[in-house]
Amino acid sequence: MAIKELVDASHKRGPDPQARHDQIVHAANDYFSHFGYGKTTMNDLAKAIGFSKAYIYKFFDSKQSIGEAICTECLLKISISAEEAANASASAMEKLRNYFRVLIEKNVELFFVDRQLYEIATYSTTERWESSLAHTSRVESFLRGIIDEGRAAGEFERKTPSDEVTRSIMLAMQSFLNPSMLQHNLDSVPDGSNEVVGLILRSLSP
Repeated sequence: MAIKELVDASHKRGPDPQARHDQIVHAANDYFSHFGYGKTTMNDLAKAIGFSKAYIYKFFDSKQSIGEAICTECLLKISISAEEAANASASAMEKLRNYFRVLIEKNVELFFVDRQLYEIATYSTTERWESSLAHTSRVESFLRGIIDEGRAAGEFERKTPSDEVTRSIMLAMQSFLNPSMLQHNLDSVPDGSNEVVGLILRSLSP
């Protein structure tokens, strides 16, 4: 939806706080997609959306907080897609393989389809925004569940503490999961990422 349409719609709905909050996020996302996050100021957003900067500050205390909201929504979609692919798999080994496959595919897709949104995800990672930290925590938690399931089914070894295994796997996959690193490793996808996942699975064998 265009920025002007969002503004017109908000006036028809009335000043509902959540609606205004969402409207600002969607309008900012549209603006960032055209002009980039780094080059945009709060003044730019205020002019584009049609609200005063003071009014926007009622909902967001900074440009970063708007970027956080956009990034949270984007990363959540990626997480859900990867979890659905994993949950549709028959074994823990396939769950782990498909989980990382979709996580990486969605990150690569974001790079090529919406470079400006990818830029926000990169800011989120390098500056350790809460949106990025929460996403990493969710990925670790889901991965730990796969590890525990594989151990219970006898697919994975049980000697190494699960927390240590999870951290090690996350470190091994950073080149493909971290947006600031992935952009330098695109030529290694999917062959390189598949090889790393294969190595991880062999290391997990009982």
